Amino acid sequence: MMPLVAGVDEAGRGPLAGPVVVAAVVFDPARPRINGLDDSKRLAPARRELLYERIVERALAYSVVFVEVEEIDRINIFQATMVGMQRAIAGVVHVAGLARIDGNALPRGLPCPAEALVGGDARDRSIMAASILAKVSRDRAMTALHAEHPLYGFDAHKGYCTPYHLNALRTHGPCAHHRRSFAPVAQGALF
Repeated sequence: MMPLVAGVDEAGRGPLAGPVVVAAVVFDPARPRINGLDDSKRLAPARRELLYERIVERALAYSVVFVEVEEIDRINIFQATMVGMQRAIAGVVHVAGLARIDGNALPRGLPCPAEALVGGDARDRSIMAASILAKVSRDRAMTALHAEHPLYGFDAHKGYCTPYHLNALRTHGPCAHHRRSFAPVAQGALF
């Protein structure tokens, strides 16, 4: 019997602010497939929100993990992503026998066998679903941060390096949710 697969993906490795979010999703092969799954970056926000609800409803198991800015700055974004993957997989390993991770790197110390799949968020349905859960969860978190720190426009750019965001950093300096280890924030030349 084939083991159930946990698809794993992340959102938010590149932004200057906010957490990196990792999700793992396990589908029950006996349940109907969800139509319209794709890489979250290819889907409109409203479509991602709709699919998010369907994934949560139909997944056999799922886990969404936030790795916050303090940890990102302490261990670096790559290691923070790997730690997030470990934690997300630990949240579904009770049903999954294999983790299939988008990308070319595998975290160490996983609780089950794993394989890396480059471009997996466009090729594997469980990874697509994880991509959507991670992206929607992160976008929601950044919208909530906007309510706390409206000067930065987190609701629009979600913490990514846009001209508006860079200008807000120049004008106001970083807030507690900016990644001090990222060059535009760390260099301080903007401020």
